[in-house]
Amino acid sequence: MSSEAGAPHLRIEELSKRFATAARPAVDNVSFDVARGAYFALLGPSGCGKTTLLRLLAGFERPDSGRILIAGEDMADVPPYRRPVNMMFQSYALFPHMTAAENVAFGLKQEKRGRAEIETRVTAMLDLVKLGHLAARKPAQLSGGERQRVALARALVKEPKLLLLDEPLTALDRKLREETRIELVRIQQRVGITFLMVTHDQEEAMSMATRVAVMNEGRIAQIGAPREVYENPATRFVADFLGAVNLFAGVVRAQEGASVHVDCTEAGATLAVAHQAAPGRAVAVAVRPEKIALASTPPADAANMLAGMVESISYRGEASTYRVALASGKIVRVTVPNRARQDGAFAPGVRVFLSWGAEAALALEE
Repeated sequence: MSSEAGAPHLRIEELSKRFATAARPAVDNVSFDVARGAYFALLGPSGCGKTTLLRLLAGFERPDSGRILIAGEDMADVPPYRRPVNMMFQSYALFPHMTAAENVAFGLKQEKRGRAEIETRVTAMLDLVKLGHLAARKPAQLSGGERQRVALARALVKEPKLLLLDEPLTALDRKLREETRIELVRIQQRVGITFLMVTHDQEEAMSMATRVAVMNEGRIAQIGAPREVYENPATRFVADFLGAVNLFAGVVRAQEGASVHVDCTEAGATLAVAHQAAPGRAVAVAVRPEKIALASTPPADAANMLAGMVESISYRGEASTYRVALASGKIVRVTVPNRARQDGAFAPGVRVFLSWGAEAALALEE
């Protein structure tokens, strides 16, 4: 079990859930802890079990085995409406006939709070999400980003111990998503409520969460801080899913000091990797595209160097990704920052040399 610093605010213990028509469990013996006030992300592809896990936390599904504890309290017999949890749905699920203020106030009215308390808390929450001036507007009169913030205010106004966010930014365009990521983190830090977000968007999870759990086939493949998971993936799946990566299948030839030498047929070379692995082991050498240098002449002292031909270039504004074909036919992706405004020096059809240090790569055994 992975544990965060301090007593866990949320604890998942050996949680499992299988649906009758499924070949394998949707959630398979999952355990992890989340600290109070953390922004935690469950990340994984469609069908990996992350949404089922979210529904188990909310109480919409019952687990076959295992426990969910929130602030030390076992949720086994606690119905959804009594759990100290609120959920922000992907669709936002705002009432179209109500104003923004009425939507935010809805849960408090259901709890029969006093009028003065409701008005005070709704006003404070709308001000927090910078929508006080739009309190009288209905959802149809709001932009997508504004509706998202109304949904967030409605979820937070009841001051839950745990806020669940189901793909919270999917409905927004790219620029608004980037702006809203910053705003969500700001609000979470200000209110201090524990956030647990489900997403399939790697960039979203990496830029917002304090810790990330990568899920695959109902299990936690790896859990840790975003930088840790990205820079030191535990498996081929994590490396391949979390960002772009080049993978070279090979066999460890020898261990020399802190590095291994891996014979890679598709690379057409023996690659040096700062890693420990027994000779004869089958591994995949993983190298992120941004770790690779691109040059028109062979570098003098590179630990790893390959030659190839530029096949295509994808221009993304701040950077360009080059697809370089090796003699074996293997395509290697290289990401280069666009530091100058003029066209890059490497056009399709140009012969180039790729290089990286032994510490820039990993040898993954799964």
